[in-house]
Amino acid sequence: METAIQATCWSYRRREGCMKQITILSGKGGTGKTTISASLAALAKNVVVADCDIDAPNLHLLLKPDIQRIIEFKGLKLARINSERCIQCGLCEKNCRFEAIHSFHVDPIRCEGCKVCAHICPTGAIELVERVCGQAYISKTNFGSMSHALLNPGMENSGKLVSLVRQNAKDIAKELGIKLIIIDGPPGIGCPVIASLADVDASVLVVEPTVSGIHDLKRALKLIYQFKVEPFVCINKYDLNPSNMKNIEDFCVQEGIEVIGHIPFDHDVIKAMVTGLPVVEYAPRSPASRAIKDLWNLLEKRI
Repeated sequence: METAIQATCWSYRRREGCMKQITILSGKGGTGKTTISASLAALAKNVVVADCDIDAPNLHLLLKPDIQRIIEFKGLKLARINSERCIQCGLCEKNCRFEAIHSFHVDPIRCEGCKVCAHICPTGAIELVERVCGQAYISKTNFGSMSHALLNPGMENSGKLVSLVRQNAKDIAKELGIKLIIIDGPPGIGCPVIASLADVDASVLVVEPTVSGIHDLKRALKLIYQFKVEPFVCINKYDLNPSNMKNIEDFCVQEGIEVIGHIPFDHDVIKAMVTGLPVVEYAPRSPASRAIKDLWNLLEKRI
């Protein structure tokens, strides 16, 4: 799947002295992406961390950020009916496919901001207004600065909020003279993932040795290659299924992708999560911690 153009692009992005951005991704949730991201943040020196899984963020549970600034995020718009201009013709309620208008009042949970009601209103009594859809945060942790956010339940434009989180991280890095940003990306291949991949230098794909592991890996790689981002693979809990692990390794060899991490199943990872610490801080000599340190040493050399 790698082409000469991709190889040239990857080489170009390895320029010395430039800010580096690494996105940690997975084809699905629950593969250990955030656990690895938190440990890499603890191991890296002089780093900014960005949690771009804004629909269900949990990196803060391990890094315990001290919030310094809160920024309101306005994304999805809300229809508002001007009662003084409304003639109660009922066209808005009849044509709203989301059933968000009842008795000439707009349900803010159902309204998707599609503008149909405003378009068909004969008196121009309906307008679309901005509403707060979430919050972005700039924080400090024991391992450096952190940019993160939380989207309100039911709200959309999560890709736009991811872009805001990433821009905040870049601004912090430039202000402090930091050369590395570690991005804990969202799972899957949707809009938030696309926003977390744009203009990054490398991506670490965390995959488990399951039946669906290779399928998830292939799906994520197709997206990564479109952005000409250099991929690396980390196999988490590799020792639970040696056969599937071998299949993943063979696929990576075939595609010219480096497997830079083999992390074993380790009960200390669970204990670290319960304690609220990165595993490399909770149990630095555990098998998982040693494997993550090896992964970081390799990744640092590659970028």
